[in-house]
Amino acid sequence: MPNDRVKIYVRLLDEATEVSRPTEALDLGSGFFNILPTEHYDPNDEKWEFPPGSIVRGKRIEGNEGSYLMASSSDA
Repeated sequence: MPNDRVKIYVRLLDEATEVSRPTEALDLGSGFFNILPTEHYDPNDEKWEFPPGSIVRGKRIEGNEGSYLMASSSDA
């Protein structure tokens, strides 16, 4: 439902291994989401692929522990 908060994962850049950070996003509808910061977000500590305030598409990923929503380019 639009404007609901959902959990979404954002890839972290400049890490030794592929890793993602869970955060919240506002559901804008039609598969688009507005990324929100975590409580202790620090851009000097972690470089997010899509920083808070970014509008992204949500891509459903099937993982070992079930499905989850991953932030992807809004151009995709």
